Amino acid sequence: MNDITVTELKERLAKGEKPLIVDVREDWEYQEQNIGGLHIPLGSLPDKLDELEDHKNDEIIVHCRSGARSASAKAFLQQQGFTNVRNLVGGILAYNG
Repeated sequence: MNDITVTELKERLAKGEKPLIVDVREDWEYQEQNIGGLHIPLGSLPDKLDELEDHKNDEIIVHCRSGARSASAKAFLQQQGFTNVRNLVGGILAYNG
């Protein structure tokens, strides 16, 4: 599945869509600013898979600060059988840009 751009995500949110967004940043980063969604720090992802189990075939958008940690999260989720994981290109930095 292709990654998602900030422009595409913002357009979809503006239309009232509610995609499943997973923020894989650390707690302090999430507290500082977030765009909503589920907060599961990357290091906790293996232990929190059950929270996502019902969404194995749903679109899941993962994001972090710049896109690197969320790329790791995307790869991990795909290895666990999730079929529609998309990384937010550029992360929250691009989102704020």
